[in-house]
Amino acid sequence: MTPARAVDLSVQIGALRLRNPILAASGTFGYGVEFAHLVNLNRLGGLVTKGLSLEPIEGAPPPRLYPTPSGMLNAVGLQNVGVRAFVAEKLPALREFDTAVIANVFGYTLEDYVEVIQVLESAEGLAGYELNISCPNVKRGGRQFGSDPSQVSEVVGAARKAATNRPLWVKLSPLVADIGVIAQAAEEAGADTLTVANTYPAMALDFRTGRSRLGCPTGGLSGPAIKPITLRLVWETRKATRSPIIGLGGIETVDDVLEYVSVGASAVQVGTASFADPKASERLVDALPSALMEANILSVNELRDRPLAENS
Repeated sequence: MTPARAVDLSVQIGALRLRNPILAASGTFGYGVEFAHLVNLNRLGGLVTKGLSLEPIEGAPPPRLYPTPSGMLNAVGLQNVGVRAFVAEKLPALREFDTAVIANVFGYTLEDYVEVIQVLESAEGLAGYELNISCPNVKRGGRQFGSDPSQVSEVVGAARKAATNRPLWVKLSPLVADIGVIAQAAEEAGADTLTVANTYPAMALDFRTGRSRLGCPTGGLSGPAIKPITLRLVWETRKATRSPIIGLGGIETVDDVLEYVSVGASAVQVGTASFADPKASERLVDALPSALMEANILSVNELRDRPLAENS
C-alpha cells in the first residue's frame, strides 16, 4: 500500500502553487489572524480574508446568525474595518505566516473595486485578490454586478487593469440563469480563477411574532444544504471555461472536498463548518492523504483530471 506521505496534495491555481487544496473561506475566518491561536495557518493551502471595502462598514444589526436544518443563515452586512485599516493593522500579522493570503474585495460601484485594489497593490504579504461580484451596483439600480454578463465584463476588466501585481480570482454569484455564460464573461475579461459560488438568499421567521430570526428580513443560506446545488454549478463552470475553479458550499468532510475536486475544482474553501469547529479546515488537511490513498489516487490533480463517469 502506498504510504500517505507519498500522496501529493499540492495544487496549481493559475500562477499560485498551494501546498494543499484547502482554504478558509471569506466571511467565516475573520481576517485570518483571529484564528491563529486555534488553527495552524501554515498547514492550510491558504485563507481568504473578510470582504474589504474602501471605507469601514458597521454591518447589519444583530442577530446576524441563525442555524437552520443542514445549514445556517447569516446577515453580517459585510462588516469590515476598511481596506486601509486592514493594510495597517491586520496584514502585518498575516505576513508572519507561510500561507497564501487572498484579499476578498467588494464595492457598490465599479470605482470602489478599483480603488480597493489600488490600495492593496502597494501592500506586501498578499498572494492575490478575490472579487466578490455578488454586490448590488448602486449606479445600475441595485442589480448585482454578477448577474449580467456585460456588468461582469466591465467590473472584472476594470479590476484586471488595476491588479497588475497579483492574480485575480472572481467569486461568482449562484443567482444566475446560466453560470457558464457568466463564467465565460469573467474569464474573457481577465479572471485568472473562478470561485463558485456564494450564499443563497433565504429567510427564517418566528410565526408567533412575525419577526425575522435575523436582524434583517433576509440573509444568506450556507452549509450542507447548498452543497448539491453548488456542486452542479462547479461542474457547469468547468464545462464552460478553462480557468481553475475554487469550489465552496457545504464542505464539512473529506468526501465533500473530493466530490468538488471530482467535478472540476482545483481547490475548495471551507466556510460554515468553521463556525461549529474552528479547526475544520486543518482537520480536512489531515484527512486528505488517507482518503486519497484508500481510493488508490496519488494526487489531487489526478482526481480532478479524471473524467466524470456516466451512469449506464
